[in-house]
Amino acid sequence: MLKVDGLRKTFHDLVAVDDLSFTIAEGETFGLLGPNGAGKTTAISMVCGLLEPDAGSVTVDGVTIEPGSTRGRELIGLVPQELALYTDMNGWDNLAFFARLYGLRGSAAKARIEEVLAVVGLSDRARDKVEEYSGGMQRRLNIAAGMLHRPKLLILDEPTVGIDPQSRNAILDAVAELGTTGMSVLYTTHYMEEAERLCQRVGIVDHGQMLACGTRRELVSMVDQHDKVRISIGGATDGAVDALAQHEGVVAASLVDDHTIECLVDNAAQLLPDMIADLGGRKLSVTEIQVVEPSLDSVFLHITGTALRD
Repeated sequence: MLKVDGLRKTFHDLVAVDDLSFTIAEGETFGLLGPNGAGKTTAISMVCGLLEPDAGSVTVDGVTIEPGSTRGRELIGLVPQELALYTDMNGWDNLAFFARLYGLRGSAAKARIEEVLAVVGLSDRARDKVEEYSGGMQRRLNIAAGMLHRPKLLILDEPTVGIDPQSRNAILDAVAELGTTGMSVLYTTHYMEEAERLCQRVGIVDHGQMLACGTRRELVSMVDQHDKVRISIGGATDGAVDALAQHEGVVAASLVDDHTIECLVDNAAQLLPDMIADLGGRKLSVTEIQVVEPSLDSVFLHITGTALRD
């Protein structure tokens, strides 16, 4: 759905985006993860055709996006960081205005407005002025405006910055719902947990460069991180550590205390059934299992050498 190939943009001596390339499949939610100043907003401005790249190209559904041309723009919905709303109008009238800009009229526009209001959870506040909305509600209406025309690619530029936890969860739920409709989503963020929650694949960006790209599991495997599994056993653990250490995919196994074994494994979801069956065959009763998967925090730290900064 989206192909970004070799984008580069400089501002005087600052290289904001440096040979950036990635793709997004139809129906995929793809995260651009990086700190403030990493080049994410500059990159999406070029993807939308709002900013001319110094080099590289962007195609959406096979259509080349170029600054100064409207060709292909109808395929894209953009939800910018800054609110693009008229706060002295109510929510419904804001959406009706944008619907007209998108060429939606009459009953089709009304039906679509009702649909997007339901997706972002604002149906009951549609007739209230936007200036009376909380910050989180305004951001949700911003998302509704961006998806009115059923774009094939929806771009969300850090949509949860500076809002309360409840509104943030509502936005994340709304974005997750979009993934079930077949819409492709480009989601930029500097929050690790958002990328892990929403995105099938993540690109880690810093200083304008794509440092790594893949699924969470692929990114973790790139830096040789492992799942940590803690197994609590009722009774003695005689022979259990040695037995578990023999399983293919178990990197290490050790005794934490008299009844707890900790293992580092390549893929806990795949290995646990066999590990538990092995313990059961030895008449060992498993009372509790805890699995801690490597996070994108550890991947980012390993790749960049620094923690993700705000």
